[in-house]
Amino acid sequence: MKTNPGRFFEDYQVGEVITHAVPRTISGGERALYHALYPARHAVYSSDEFAKSVGLVASPVDDLLAFHVVFGKTVPDISLNAVANLGYAEGRWLRPVFAGDTLKAQSTVIGVKENSSGATGVVWVRTVGVNQRDEPVLDFVRWVMVKKRRREVEVLTVVPELATSVPADWLVVPSGLDFSSYDFALAGERHRWGDYAVGEVIDHVDGVTVEEAEHMLATRLWQNTSKVHFDVSQREDGRRLIYGGHVISMARALSFNGLANAQIIVALNGGTHASPCFAGDTVRAWSQVLDRAETGAPGVGALRLRLVATKGAAGALRDAGGKYLPDVLLDLDYWVLVPI
Repeated sequence: MKTNPGRFFEDYQVGEVITHAVPRTISGGERALYHALYPARHAVYSSDEFAKSVGLVASPVDDLLAFHVVFGKTVPDISLNAVANLGYAEGRWLRPVFAGDTLKAQSTVIGVKENSSGATGVVWVRTVGVNQRDEPVLDFVRWVMVKKRRREVEVLTVVPELATSVPADWLVVPSGLDFSSYDFALAGERHRWGDYAVGEVIDHVDGVTVEEAEHMLATRLWQNTSKVHFDVSQREDGRRLIYGGHVISMARALSFNGLANAQIIVALNGGTHASPCFAGDTVRAWSQVLDRAETGAPGVGALRLRLVATKGAAGALRDAGGKYLPDVLLDLDYWVLVPI
């Protein structure tokens, strides 16, 4: 058999290292397409001249674009037979990615746990993305629910211990970054690090209705081959499940209105895809400030933010019993760099 049906839950062993196929060279065209798919407007990722003015050699590609490329490399080996991608932890962006860089990825299986149904199980992996110089550009943990091939096969449970958040002193500020001469007018808003209070909720106001063609185009762009995003026969309801990363990028882009100076993502503390997203859903976003930290870089502070993608109202997250409200699509916890 020359074709690859993908791995099933019982095919994973804790400690196994998986080198993912097909390195990917990033082009400037890919950045332009990213900005066509999402209303992304953060200045560092839009202008070489603005990026140079804050100490970078050029405008990098969006942090989430780099994340999607690395994530996409893992799909044929980790989540081709996934039911759903469940969450993230301990993610860090370690250096910027520029047009011309080539990314590849490797994952280590760090946990497995069969579900009570016996039909699926959860697999945890730690993934590292590196550039053409074998320099790590990001790493993260994710866990995914995967179908079992044979119910009778028993798998020894190993659940990894994961940090609840990335400590502020673990954040990696890009080399040379300097916000001391930051141009707030060109960036689009005047709000500084000190203008944000812990606990503050920001309604990003705008919404975007997701179209079938756009989410499939985006997912193909990342070479994500998970069947549930393209093949209507994979779900009982006959619908294509929208890649969770599409929702993340949409919410992040919408957050520009109120967080235009939240320029560079440096860590992913955690994330939950609370409900599935389908074509025709209108995605809105709101943020909550969870923490603030100083960095050693001139003029650069860090904000820890909760980013929520929802079909409902800003500020609404859970019901009285602590469960996510049905309109909530995404609950993401991340660190971002802003000017002081």
